[in-house]
Amino acid sequence: MRSFRIGSLFGIPIKLDLTFLLVLPLFAYLIGTRIEPVSELLNEALGAGIDVGAITGGPIPWLLGLAAAVGLFVGVILHELGHSLTAQRYGFPIDSITLWLFGGIASFSEMPEDWRQELNIAIAGPIVSVLVGIGSYGLFVLTPEILGGASPGLLSGTRFVLGYLAILNVALAVFNMLPAFPMDGGRVLRALLARRRPYAQATQQAASVGKLFAVAMGLFGLFALNIILIGVAFFVFIAASGEAQQVTMKAAFQDVTVDDIMTPVEDLHTVDPDTTVAELIERMFRERHTGYPVVERGAGGERLVGLVALSDAREVDQVEREAYTVADVMTTDLQTITPDSDAMTAIERMQEHGIGRLLVVEVPDAGGSFGEPQPEDGDLVGLISRSDVMTALDIVQQSGSIAPSSRPRTAD
Repeated sequence: MRSFRIGSLFGIPIKLDLTFLLVLPLFAYLIGTRIEPVSELLNEALGAGIDVGAITGGPIPWLLGLAAAVGLFVGVILHELGHSLTAQRYGFPIDSITLWLFGGIASFSEMPEDWRQELNIAIAGPIVSVLVGIGSYGLFVLTPEILGGASPGLLSGTRFVLGYLAILNVALAVFNMLPAFPMDGGRVLRALLARRRPYAQATQQAASVGKLFAVAMGLFGLFALNIILIGVAFFVFIAASGEAQQVTMKAAFQDVTVDDIMTPVEDLHTVDPDTTVAELIERMFRERHTGYPVVERGAGGERLVGLVALSDAREVDQVEREAYTVADVMTTDLQTITPDSDAMTAIERMQEHGIGRLLVVEVPDAGGSFGEPQPEDGDLVGLISRSDVMTALDIVQQSGSIAPSSRPRTAD
């Protein structure tokens, strides 16, 4: 998601995704078109005493729709703050809270694996939503006293917004408690399952339940012609699948290092910077590789100078590929990792930068130990690619370990 920061609460950055700028006026419009039936519902259910005629003329419905929509998203921020502050109490830092198309997301730097901690973090959000609903209802009840001398339009409009938010925040809490992982109810389900099962197994089971709920929500939304519900169902299904896969990989690669699964330098295919792009593409086709470290050879030995991928070569028109060399198209801003890093760190770094491979570089410091990799003065010892990761995952799942004799050697 592309987002921009608008402030912070309790040291947590609050961001708006660009999709939020689309959904806010949409919600304001939808609420504005439903002023009359919602007012009648509030009059019947809460005895609101709303003068419908006083709030349905001119621009008033759209102003009330906007006020209710903004109030709804303030409630969403408070909901996510409930999760975030509880997580911080357990020592888990929060990167940000982002408002987007389907509500809010609190970005955790690390997810808790202790079931009690996850349970408390998961239920904190719905509890806050219920409290916001109760607070809105309290203000709703006190409105006649606070605005005793106000016009019927202002009094009715205020009661409409507060009554609407009281009901909607409680409904938000109830909806979020559906066991549709990774929604709050799904995380509660995983926490309860993790009491007697391994964390990865509990995640897989909770994700399976979540995907079933997502399919049911999608079908209901399809028959009800509710595009928002269909979108939420799609998000839940994709998010459940993604987090289940991430947790499975984390469990599989526990105690596995980059050195265990990388393609070592002696088995690595490299390319010279003066190789033409035409030669590079022909070699990629012949060797079935889509990326090569670029190594410059001289009197002082070999020096890593870049990385070239198929996507780089494609940027050159076919008729000009004989005139361009690897040095012209290669990437010099290299993403590297040390061989003793965790395999999951390599996976997360590839995902973060949207790349398919990392160069494995070893850099001795003055004391003889190894520090952060610096490609310009380090020694290339290997390469780890997504193919290496997936091959290693298959080996771990089938055999239970990565043995030296079974290390994958499939850089691409």
